[in-house]
Amino acid sequence: MIKWILIFCCVAQAAMAADARLLSSFTLSNSDDDFGGLSSIHLDDDGRTFLMTTDQGRFYSGKIERNGSEITGVSQQKLTQIKDTKGNPVSGKSLGDSEGIAIRSNGRIYISFERYHRVWTYRNTTSEAAWLPRHPDFKRLQNNSSLEALAIDAKGRLYTLPERSGALGKPFPVYRYNGKAWDKRLSIPRRGAFLAVGADFGPDGKFYLLERNFKKPIGVYSRVRRFDLTKSGFTNEETIIESSLNQHDNLEGISVWQDDQDKIRITLVSDDNFNFIQRTELVEYIID
Repeated sequence: MIKWILIFCCVAQAAMAADARLLSSFTLSNSDDDFGGLSSIHLDDDGRTFLMTTDQGRFYSGKIERNGSEITGVSQQKLTQIKDTKGNPVSGKSLGDSEGIAIRSNGRIYISFERYHRVWTYRNTTSEAAWLPRHPDFKRLQNNSSLEALAIDAKGRLYTLPERSGALGKPFPVYRYNGKAWDKRLSIPRRGAFLAVGADFGPDGKFYLLERNFKKPIGVYSRVRRFDLTKSGFTNEETIIESSLNQHDNLEGISVWQDDQDKIRITLVSDDNFNFIQRTELVEYIID
């Protein structure tokens, strides 16, 4: 008992030190049978217009409605099938398990997939896909635990990392795409049993990593760490958020943006795995 009290206190202190404060939690719903399994989120600079992907090969778009800081609803909801390189809808878990999203300033969309480990790019949500080269490691990544996270920096370079590092004491490899090829010079230390599920660069230039620790059959913990990215790699690690058990559902998508008060906000979305006992949740934190 004392051990668990100490762990809880450490978690609470870490969250308080980062000054991350929960603003809102809202359960999404939609009557479309294809709705669910939301695994990524990108928010525009307005903090309202979003594009998400599902793990069954759909784009989900719309606008977040708020009353003050509280999320009150979602409007203009639309589901669109993600297409392959021939313009046909992707289908099945092997091809359709889209997990990460990043959008360039010109509107070009990038999506990372697991199972068939790759990154595809799109002109818009209705266009056919185009290939990005694959790092040799991609073919050897673990099934259903590969390219969960995808982020893009201010220079337009892509970053992706697998959900699992391979061992508790082994860092997560980070693959960076410079427009021609992927390199593997970067890594992020693994802390405990948490797995990488989402990533984004904030307007502050920092790298934010969303992680999940699922403890069967009890439930899920979520954590967000942030880093500076320097010539020497990821540095100045901070824990921004660490949830209590089942405080949120299975958070998998993260978007970091700046509100009209110049505060950093972190918007997160959960993957319900198309399971009726789970919920699709939008969660929002602010860094004071």
